[in-house]
Amino acid sequence: MKTKTSMDERILAISEPVAADLGFSIVRVRVMGGKRSTLQIMAERVSDGQMSVANCAELSRELSSTFEVEDPIDEGYVLEVSSPGLDRPLTEMVHFERYKGLLARLELDRLVEGRKRFRGILAGLDGENIAIDLEKEDETALIPFAWISEAKLLITDELIKAGQKTKNNEQETNSKGDE
Repeated sequence: MKTKTSMDERILAISEPVAADLGFSIVRVRVMGGKRSTLQIMAERVSDGQMSVANCAELSRELSSTFEVEDPIDEGYVLEVSSPGLDRPLTEMVHFERYKGLLARLELDRLVEGRKRFRGILAGLDGENIAIDLEKEDETALIPFAWISEAKLLITDELIKAGQKTKNNEQETNSKGDE
């Protein structure tokens, strides 16, 4: 789920070691067309799942240098390094555990009980399955991670509060470092 195309996969393979050396994890890679292609890379700090503007700039500089040598895209492109944001994509199994208790939307690569989309509260992991308490149903569905083509958190008051709490903790940590 981190990638969709073979070009995305090639860029991920080039990007992951660079990001890891800096303490970041790549969340998603997408090459989007247009008059000029955009290479979008979402990343987060391994330590806490956050990504500041300074972190994005640091990773962008390192990736730009690497891409100058590796040249993964034939035509001109714009590199865009960003944080996953509040309504972040969920691309690894650990994300489903980390964001347990929050509302998410899952899209599958196949029909299950007549549908491909599921929405509900993440309930963690059960082996290789994602547990999700389905909205408007009194059951927890177990969906194989391998069947998920896209997944993301949905913005709710709880997600906004969790994001604000994390931001406040980060500001507190940064101000202690300045003392």
